[in-house]
Amino acid sequence: MLSGGFEAEATPSPAWRSAVHGALCALAEAPAKDLPERLDRLAKPDCAWRVAHPMNEMQGNAAALAAVWQPLRRSFPDLERRDAIFVAGCYEGRMLAAAMGHYCGTMQQDWLGIPATGKTVYLRYGEVWQIGGDGRAVQVNLLWDVLDVMRQAGVWPLAPSLGVEGAWPGPITADGLRLVPSDPQAGRASLEQTLRMHKSLAEFDDRGNLSREALIAMPQREHWHPKMMWYGPAGIGTTRGLAGFVDGHQLPFRIAFHRPQGSFEEVMAERARNGAGHYIRIGDGPYSVTGGWPSVYAIHAGGGFCGLPATGRPVFMRVMDFYLHDEGLIRENWVPLDMLHLFAQMGTDPLGRQTAFRTMFAPFVKN
Repeated sequence: MLSGGFEAEATPSPAWRSAVHGALCALAEAPAKDLPERLDRLAKPDCAWRVAHPMNEMQGNAAALAAVWQPLRRSFPDLERRDAIFVAGCYEGRMLAAAMGHYCGTMQQDWLGIPATGKTVYLRYGEVWQIGGDGRAVQVNLLWDVLDVMRQAGVWPLAPSLGVEGAWPGPITADGLRLVPSDPQAGRASLEQTLRMHKSLAEFDDRGNLSREALIAMPQREHWHPKMMWYGPAGIGTTRGLAGFVDGHQLPFRIAFHRPQGSFEEVMAERARNGAGHYIRIGDGPYSVTGGWPSVYAIHAGGGFCGLPATGRPVFMRVMDFYLHDEGLIRENWVPLDMLHLFAQMGTDPLGRQTAFRTMFAPFVKN
């Protein structure tokens, strides 16, 4: 069974789920003066924080308050949290809550060097919160799509995306907030389907058989719904249907990034040797979630990804995947990916590019 480590019967209770979800919303919407107290209600003082680039890793709530939450609140004073998916489960003894959605607010001040728009901005996120025995987080993973905020601010620093850019919709089934435990066996079946699909991707021969036709014909098609939606991060965008997924993401991605080859077990072992793997694998009714910090190891050996040339460098990707299983197949897949961290390993700094662009043209802009 591929879902070893997932403890389906240990699914968190309704009270646990409601408490965590409520604390997340309370933190997002707290008045600035209450942020420290709300943060300490949600996370232990020595909590380990892993946040998208350029914030990255930090230890303790005081560091997270200064580097993450206070800057966000200053830029978006009317911030609110909108979860489209909230699921929970136990993996390798860790009690985990995973959420996908958007922070929404009016961008009143610059954020991470991105110019304020004075307009509504949606900061989409994938988050995984590991909750300790006292109900507070001991480790937090926040993949926030900083690059998409740049897009909304009109300072896009890259080639046009192959997919469609825009806010991610919620699940077509409108049942993404799982505040009541689902049938454990349904969650296990969802996760098993996801991992069988992963196995087909891992075992595909990129080096000897990579083509559009081969990707469409290979066993991944047994798991995807005919109307599948794949929601990628800014820089990649959204695609529809298996052919759209292959054209808009999978083929150019595999051309650019050469990943370990072999059997599923061999590929997983090679990833582990390079420090990549999953810290979350859970199923919750018709949903499943996987993620790693990092989960992907590859060599950037091919050109064209986001309009950039090959560098030959090893890269590691911080990724989460949220899946909706519907009508017996994977119907929707939301993919938070730390694109700025990936670009940094490729020698490209989109935040720096937009800062240079603003400086260059500042003399021509009237106040």
